Amino acid sequence: MSHLTRAALLLPLLGIAPLAAADSDESAQSAAKGFVEDSRWNLLNRSVYDRRDYHNGGRNGAARNAYKPRSERSDLAEEWGYGVIGTFTSGFTQGQVGFGVDAHALLGVKLDSGGGRAGKARLLALDNDGHPQRSYDRAGAAVKVRVSNTVLSYGEQRLKTPVFSASDSRLLPETFTGWWLNSEEIDTLKLVGGHFTDDADRNASSHGKGLVVNYSNGKRGDSIDVAGAVWNPTAAFGASLYTSRYEDTWNQQYLGGTFSHALDAHRSLNLDLNLYRTRDTGKALSGRIDNTTWSLISRYRQDAHTLSLGWQQVHGDTPFDYVSRGAIYLTNAVQLSDFNAPNEKSWQARYDFDLSSVGVPGLLLSALYVRGFDIDGSHVDSSGGYAYLGYGQGGKHWERDLEARYVVQSGQAKGLTFSLRHDVHRGNTAQAELDSDQVRLAVEYPLGGSF
Repeated sequence: MSHLTRAALLLPLLGIAPLAAADSDESAQSAAKGFVEDSRWNLLNRSVYDRRDYHNGGRNGAARNAYKPRSERSDLAEEWGYGVIGTFTSGFTQGQVGFGVDAHALLGVKLDSGGGRAGKARLLALDNDGHPQRSYDRAGAAVKVRVSNTVLSYGEQRLKTPVFSASDSRLLPETFTGWWLNSEEIDTLKLVGGHFTDDADRNASSHGKGLVVNYSNGKRGDSIDVAGAVWNPTAAFGASLYTSRYEDTWNQQYLGGTFSHALDAHRSLNLDLNLYRTRDTGKALSGRIDNTTWSLISRYRQDAHTLSLGWQQVHGDTPFDYVSRGAIYLTNAVQLSDFNAPNEKSWQARYDFDLSSVGVPGLLLSALYVRGFDIDGSHVDSSGGYAYLGYGQGGKHWERDLEARYVVQSGQAKGLTFSLRHDVHRGNTAQAELDSDQVRLAVEYPLGGSF
C-alpha cells in the first residue's frame, strides 16, 4: 500500500469529531490564536560523557566479539560529546481546519574520543572506517493539520508509544518519518495511529536508511503500522491498548495499566502492569516468533522515600524485541540490559530518596538492582535473526545502577540538570549481554520561549 493510499485512509478520521464539537469553545482548534501566536521554540544544550569498561568472562569472549564490527571490539569505550537539540513548534492557523509545522535541527560535536575507544557508547556518529566524526548534524520537519481536537501530521517526528518510541538516551534523539494521527475528542480517551518507513538512530548523520531493530540481525521490514487507545477515566487509574505490524516480521500487541492510591497525606501505593504479545507474520524475516512478555512493579512512597519491587517474565524461545531504540515499557528494561532473553525471569528492587526533605530541593538519589535467571535459548530458530546471540541454557545475569540527579530550581540557571550514573552488569556465557562497568555524566541546559 502506497503512502498516499494510507494517507487517504487516515484523512477521513479527521472528521470523527461532530461539527458541533469542532465549533465549540472546548475544542483545541476553536481556541487557536494563529500560526505564529501559538508558536514555541526550545534549545536544549546537552553534554554527555560515557565510559564503559568491558571485562573478560561472561559474553565478552572472542565468540561474542566475532559478531561485532572492529570498532566495538575494544575493552574500553569512551566518548564525550556536546549536543544541541533545537525544536520549533508552530501554532495552528485559525478556522475550522488549522495548519502548522513542527521542525527540528540537531547537532552533535565530538569533544573527546579516539584510540579505539569509540563506537559502543553510540554517542557519536562514525565514518565508514569506524572512527568518530568531528561533528554530525541532521534536520527535519513535519506538517500538521488539526480539526477540533484531532491532529494529523506527516514528516520527521518523535513519538512515544509502548510499541514504537523514539529514544533520547544518548547525545541526540531518535526520529521517525511517516504519518501520525492523534485524536482526543473524548476527554478521557486518546486514539492514535500511524505508518512509518524510516528511523534516524540517535547517532545517525543522515536519513533514509530504513527502520532500526534492537536485537534481530535478520533482513529488515520496510515499514511499521501502529494503532492504539489510551483511557484515563480518573487520575488514579489508566489503561492502554496498542497493536503494531512490523512488515513481514511480526505483529505485536500491548496491554498496559497503572493504578495509584494515596494511603494518607504522606504515603501512597502505585502499580504498573505491562504485557506484550509478539508473533511472526508474512515472510517472517526474523524467523519464528511466539513470545509473551510481561512485567509488574509496585512502588510504595512515604514522604521522600520510594521503594519499588518488580517482576518480569519472558515466555518464548526468542528474546522480546522491538522496532526503534526506545519502544519498551517493561519494568526491568534498565540501563545496560533489557532482561528480555528467551524464557527469562527477573526481579527488581529499587530505592529513591528525594533530598528536598532535608533541605536540598532538586536532588534525587536512586539505587537499583535487577537479577535475571532461567534463560533458555536452546530452541531459538537456527535460521532466524536471533541465533547469532548464542543463548544457551541456565543463563543468568545481574545489573546494579546508581544515580545522583540534581535540577537547579531557581535563578538564571533554572532547569540546569546534572546526572551522574554508575552502572555494573555481570552474567554468564548462556546469556547475551556484555560484562561492563559504566560511568555516565550528563549536563543539560534548556532554553525556550514563544514568539
